[in-house]
Amino acid sequence: MSSESVDFIREHINADLAKGRYDRVHTRFPPEPNGYLHIGHAKSICLNFGIARDYNGLCNLRFDDTNPTKEEVEYVDSIMEDVRWLGFDWEDRLFYASDYFDQLYAWAEKMVLAGQAYVCDLTADEVREHRGTLTSPGRNSRFRDRSADENLDLFRRMRAGEFPDGSRTLRAKVDMASPNFNMRDPVMYRILHATHHRTGDKWCIYPTYDYTHGQSDSLEGITHSICTLEFENHRPLYDWYVKTLGIHHSRQIEFARLNLTYTMMSKRRLLELVKEGVVEGWDDPRMPTICGFRRRGYTPEAIRNFCAKIGVAKVDSVIDLALLEHCLRDDLNRRAARVMAVLNPLKIVITNYPEGSVDELEAVNNPEDPAMGMRKVPFSREIWIEQDDFKEDPPKGFYRLSPGKEVRLRWAYLITCTNVVKDPATGAIVEVHCTYDPATRGGNAPDGRKVKSTIHWVSAARALQAEVRIYDNLFTVPDPSDVPQGQDYKINLNPKSLEVLPCCRVEPSLADAKVQDRLQFERLGYFCVDRDSKPGKLVFNRTVSLRDSYAKVEKKK
Repeated sequence: MSSESVDFIREHINADLAKGRYDRVHTRFPPEPNGYLHIGHAKSICLNFGIARDYNGLCNLRFDDTNPTKEEVEYVDSIMEDVRWLGFDWEDRLFYASDYFDQLYAWAEKMVLAGQAYVCDLTADEVREHRGTLTSPGRNSRFRDRSADENLDLFRRMRAGEFPDGSRTLRAKVDMASPNFNMRDPVMYRILHATHHRTGDKWCIYPTYDYTHGQSDSLEGITHSICTLEFENHRPLYDWYVKTLGIHHSRQIEFARLNLTYTMMSKRRLLELVKEGVVEGWDDPRMPTICGFRRRGYTPEAIRNFCAKIGVAKVDSVIDLALLEHCLRDDLNRRAARVMAVLNPLKIVITNYPEGSVDELEAVNNPEDPAMGMRKVPFSREIWIEQDDFKEDPPKGFYRLSPGKEVRLRWAYLITCTNVVKDPATGAIVEVHCTYDPATRGGNAPDGRKVKSTIHWVSAARALQAEVRIYDNLFTVPDPSDVPQGQDYKINLNPKSLEVLPCCRVEPSLADAKVQDRLQFERLGYFCVDRDSKPGKLVFNRTVSLRDSYAKVEKKK
């Protein structure tokens, strides 16, 4: 690695290797399977797998599945799909915290016998009352001084299922006066009669995340446990557990999580949006989930490049969504084929073009990549253009089609408006009549005359009908959680986050378009084929518009 690419995490790793603390690098990505991954997880995935790649090390995928009431196989499967789609491979290193339940239990018994853990009968409310405040220490549980034998007996009976949910917990005996709340005799096990998605009904007690996480890292030989900043205050507890048990000690390093403008990252709230039908599902293209970005038409390369650009920091900050969109446009500009589509059709009749004739014109698929070649675009007497590209009474500065004005049709001819046909009942424009100059095939006039506007179009005779979904931000404000006291974050939902256009027209080259094909509709933006498409019914999602405000900011710098 060049020195320019070394962030503070890699500086720590370099120092550990130089001092001989570790002789290798082994990381892991440890999601909880209680929801779908979002763009914030993508940063962690890229970081953990990227570090392993940079140091010729290894990276595990491990599911920290310690809460059976919130975890599902659906989430496990979706997480594996997302990690693979982003371009990473855990090879044969797929693990689950539930793989270690027997070992974790054995260690818990060891701590009980050593007087380092005890069974506590306090209720949840009593535990909170005993915990103290930021300025006052906590109070010992009245059950803290039970003998090791009594604790072991009760703990084994907890495992045997003798007690109801919530009636007892196993707590670590640390320090109720610690300024760190996580060290005030944290819960290690709770009683939970629930079926686990992997272990079934074998267990009715489950280890807490804090007790499980560090030991799982230890069992897998992880050298560097890369976590987000909210786990910084948990690190002393992780260290205490592995030191108390005398097992392999991974080094935990925290970094700032990814926060995006106009985006909600809370899995709890995202689940709420799904359950309440605010969005279509976890993969709704307005969702910040990885599967939502995938369905919308994002590429894994764009997301990886975005994560590389923002880097890693020690302080939380909010990244402008425009940067992610800039990375996407930069990627799609190189890879997306150009096609023509009309979203709000207006019929044009070219009166001097032969009826029944069809002209096959040459069009460039992508000027950024000559290897993508050319395609044929049919031209006919009747074509569709965008309604916004015509004004009967144009305002000053309007250079597109209007009575007496000449414009260029992309890849085709110069046309001039001669007449407007209206519905006699409503006065609405039904069609526009034009003439074309056959000498301008390809869009260039042999006499050198200039036109100020080029518009896109499709043949009315050959065009395919399509549904196009125009997506906008799900929220109207940069920080969706910023609401007046007593108000719900949903007041910031964008009522115009989805516009469905059912009667669009696209060129016939898209007849064989496949789900997830990414395209640039000329002058309109980047689009992809949605999974709702089927033979005879094309459905496209707008991935992102062509306008790139972030690129303009970059140029000014």
